[in-house]
Order: sequence, then C-alpha cells, then structure tokens
Amino acid sequence: MREIPGRRRRLLSKRNGGRPELLEQALTFAREWQWPVLPGVAPDPQGRARCACPDPECVVPGAHPFDPGLLAATTDERMVRWWWTNRPTAPIVLATGGSAPCAVSLPALAAARALAALDRGGMRLGPVVAAPHRWSILVAPYSMEQLGELLYAKDFVPGSLRFHGEGGYIALPPSEAGHGRIRWERAPLPGSAAPWVPDVEAVVDAVVDALTRTGVSAPEF
Repeated sequence: MREIPGRRRRLLSKRNGGRPELLEQALTFAREWQWPVLPGVAPDPQGRARCACPDPECVVPGAHPFDPGLLAATTDERMVRWWWTNRPTAPIVLATGGSAPCAVSLPALAAARALAALDRGGMRLGPVVAAPHRWSILVAPYSMEQLGELLYAKDFVPGSLRFHGEGGYIALPPSEAGHGRIRWERAPLPGSAAPWVPDVEAVVDAVVDALTRTGVSAPEF
C-alpha cells in the first residue's frame, strides 16, 4: 500500500508522545554541533512544579540529569536516538565545558535588563537560553583557573550570577521542565555549523557593568 505523504510523520509524532522536535533538536545538538547531551529526569507528572527525582526539594525540577548521570552525555547519534525514542518527552540537557559551550546565568528580570544594556552598547552575544526564572548566556569553554582569575580581579560580582562550566549542565530548548518551557531568547542562526559564542571574560565584564550602570540589584536565586 502506498504511504500517504505526511502519514508516517504523524504516526511517529504520536508514538513519540507528540514531541518529535525534541529528538530532532537533540540530534542537531549532538550530531551537527558536537554538543554532548543526555535526557533530563523530567518533571513529576503528578505535579509539574515537582521533580521526578528522589529529592523532594529539587530546585531545578525536570531540568537536570539523574538516570543516566551527567557523565553519560554524548554526541553519539545512535545513543541520542535510543534515549529520545524511549523517553520522547525528556528535557534535553547539555553537559557544559570540555569542547562544549559553558554558560553564565542570572535571574530572568536582571538578564532582560542586562541584555538590553548590552545591545545598546553594541556587545555581540551568541545564543541565550531562557527558562521562566533564569536566563543562560552561552560562552566559550573556560577552565576553573581562568574563571577564578577573572572573578578575583573584580571588585564586585553579583551573587546571583551562576557559572556552568566543566561538570555543569543546563537544559536546552525546546525542553519542558517543572517551572515551564525552555526557549531561545536569542536563537542560534539557522544552519548546520555550531553557533558562535563569546569569551566568558567579555560576557562577565559586560553583564557586571550593565547591572551596575542600570542599578539592577538581582536577587540571589
């Protein structure tokens, strides 16, 4: 019997829980951009603000690795396909550092104001990931020594800044976590090449300066 165009895609969509874009995007990250990814634990279906992991006070419900652990992150296409075929709604988690991008994150309101200030100053940014409560600016890989020297040289660094380097992680779009949808605030440019990301020094300098100049006092959460 001749297959009706589009029918196979609809069947796959139903089989994958209606979220085939998660698999497609995970493959883009891993296969085309060489970003190591793995499935997140996912929110608790009985209460999306809670996490399905054993920690009743999990602060990033659904948006972190659990089983498998972070060390399982890979760029292997076969493994990625297997994970999201069996767990089609699992959030996509990026293992930061190494050859993959790192990230600098801050609370959403402060991030929005900081990005607006950076735009006015002509600062070039790469992709920015937005969760409901925090935004993450992707930066080039850095070492802990490099980060330590950078922060030591600063007179003031907001306590609300968080650094996701080697051994860290962030959830990537279009994941659905306990606090809501993960999206691109600044999406990567279309194409197969891995997106350009700025150095961490430039981002930290610009963000701290923007927060200071705009008088934004970002809460520490």
